[in-house]
Amino acid sequence: QVQLVESGGGSVQAGGSLRLSCAASGDTYTMWCMGWFRQVPGKEREAVAGLPTNGDPSEYADSVKGRFTISRDNTGNSLYLQIDSLKPEDTASYYCAASTQASCRWSLLQNVKYAYWGQGTQVTVSS
Repeated sequence: QVQLVESGGGSVQAGGSLRLSCAASGDTYTMWCMGWFRQVPGKEREAVAGLPTNGDPSEYADSVKGRFTISRDNTGNSLYLQIDSLKPEDTASYYCAASTQASCRWSLLQNVKYAYWGQGTQVTVSS
């Protein structure tokens, strides 16, 4: 079992930045991938970025490339999402996720690969 807790959301103006954090605990050694997803009420949850835990390259959704950066700390138990040049359409609840499936490395942006989810943190961007 893996537990995930996000933090760092908030309300910002367009063009601003935020850094989201996710603290992982439990059987973190079983994680093959970690990722960030977001969801707006009434819409499906969409992938933002994914990162294998073995150091392989990360992957980003086209809509956030160049603006979002996913990273982990040296312990591997903290995941971050640096969000720059925020746009109103980035407004959503952001969720941290972890996968214990080795195959997630080839499907980083598929939410079905992730079994563990945090409770979400809200990001609101005003124009």
